[in-house]
Amino acid sequence: MQVRDLLRILRIRWRIVLGTLLIVLTVAATITLMTTPMYTSSTRVYLSAVGADGQANLYNMPSTEIDTVVQVANSPIVLDPVREQVGAEGHPMSVSIGIAEGTTLLDVAVTTDDPQLAADLAAAIPTQLAGVAREFSPMLAQSGQRVEARTVVPATVPSVPSSPDYFTNIAVAVLAGLLLGVGFALLRHNLDTRIRRKEDIGELSDRPVLGAIPLLKTQSVVPFMEADPFGPHAESMRRLRTNLMFVDVTTHKHSFVVTSAMPAEGKTTTAINLALAMSDAGTRVLLVDGDLRNPTVGRGMGLEDSVGLTTVLLGNAHLEDVVQRWADTNLWVLAAGEIPPNPSELLGSEAMREAFESMLASFDFVLVDSPPLVPVIDAVLLDRLTGGTLLVVAADQTRKRHLGEALRTLDTAGGTLAGFALNKVSAAEEAYHYKGYYGQQHAKDEERRTRGSRSASEPPATRAARRERSRSRR
Repeated sequence: MQVRDLLRILRIRWRIVLGTLLIVLTVAATITLMTTPMYTSSTRVYLSAVGADGQANLYNMPSTEIDTVVQVANSPIVLDPVREQVGAEGHPMSVSIGIAEGTTLLDVAVTTDDPQLAADLAAAIPTQLAGVAREFSPMLAQSGQRVEARTVVPATVPSVPSSPDYFTNIAVAVLAGLLLGVGFALLRHNLDTRIRRKEDIGELSDRPVLGAIPLLKTQSVVPFMEADPFGPHAESMRRLRTNLMFVDVTTHKHSFVVTSAMPAEGKTTTAINLALAMSDAGTRVLLVDGDLRNPTVGRGMGLEDSVGLTTVLLGNAHLEDVVQRWADTNLWVLAAGEIPPNPSELLGSEAMREAFESMLASFDFVLVDSPPLVPVIDAVLLDRLTGGTLLVVAADQTRKRHLGEALRTLDTAGGTLAGFALNKVSAAEEAYHYKGYYGQQHAKDEERRTRGSRSASEPPATRAARRERSRSRR
């Protein structure tokens, strides 16, 4: 995975990252605030042996005896009397005792929930330890000397708690939240079963994505080419029309089937508006409602749909009698007509082949709206009559397994896939692709305009001198 892919995933799944970060921060802050503050006080002492004559000598023990004394300092023999002495019963307490490197000095650190108590304990423990040290030192026991604790660094009352460390806890929580969020985002992406963007389609097929159509707020069939001819949806449909025309150059059949893998992915809306976009270019276009199971073209365009394709196939009318012109455009519409009990047989019949040849002879271009590929076989039958299939894929809706099944169905039947139309693309995704494809060119144009305006503001003599230097370099 490249950095670009990671950034794209994080841009799409940013809510997962942010949500995880907030949850981790909330938990960390709650635990931190509920944790009892603990205070640490420390002191440094050395033990001296005092003889019968009252003279003190540096207490140099063998290392084994020093280790023993350190262990004793953390035992009830020392701690219980100290607790009772300073009144620390019922308070949590931890004691850390070590030997300063390269010396015989003892470092004593005490942590408890009261700052004054921590200082009192740190001062009392070395004294108590000195009192019992003789019992655990054979050398002192033989010499009859006693042990005194001499303070090098006195214990002080801490002003701030040693734990919890608010800054460290929050910093760790932020780092952990981000790592977990990114991990969850990548996991969600890898487990995602829906088509989200063009790259997802590319994983299943090498055929091109001919157009990306922005998400419509309404779910009904809308001829937005007429309602908003200069909007982003209309512009996306013109791009789709142009790319489809390039595909038509290789087929020379001037006809395509518009279908999808599953229902409600926007195939009919795409077919209607694509037909309108083609007719805007001066081409005589016929839009055929080939969905004889659930026809919606006629109703969606506000046309009569009681007669149409089935009427022609049954021989009850001629093609020119049932086609309907859309306003004063170059678009004609052939509705589905009465719903038959055997739509697949009708679409695969000889009558359908003859009717389609008549359509191609009467119009410059024919688009056929068909049922989805996965539930029924109708789209494959229509594909045999046309120059190929335009497969509409709904972003954030079409499942990868359904698209894969539709592609396998088309491939098994020997169908021709012209390409894909990625429908219902979010505004953020569309802006991302626009910036990626056109951002560099826009920057170059801006640079040229800036350079031109700067040149125009220069005095004529300066511009002439610069042109002369340029010619001399050449």
